[in-house]
Amino acid sequence: MKNKIHSDSAPQAIGTYSQAVSIVGNKTIYLSGQIPLIPSTMEIISEKVDDQIKQVFENLKSVCRASGGSLNDIVKLNVFLTDLSNFSKVNEIMANYFNEPYPARAAVGINELPRAALVEMDAIMVIT
Repeated sequence: MKNKIHSDSAPQAIGTYSQAVSIVGNKTIYLSGQIPLIPSTMEIISEKVDDQIKQVFENLKSVCRASGGSLNDIVKLNVFLTDLSNFSKVNEIMANYFNEPYPARAAVGINELPRAALVEMDAIMVIT
């Protein structure tokens, strides 16, 4: 059995998915991919990759809070970039959002993302 997790402080789902789900009796939360949408307008924050990365972390943070945790409860983070040369910016900005030990992470270069976003991230968190 799974529970839907929802935050009004994160963008609404733009498809057939939940912002996050948890398994009943389990402390593991699966967070859907977040793109840099401003929750109140559902528009991409800007064309600047730095702004987009920050907005994605803010959106993930909101879903983590709605799940009863924080970004520091993330154990696995997947980063999808349309330009892998921006990965150093992810590292730089991520250091402002996470404490050590940092989550395990993968970075994948892809052709395109929904709404022409430059970055998307999904995660798995464990509430202790």
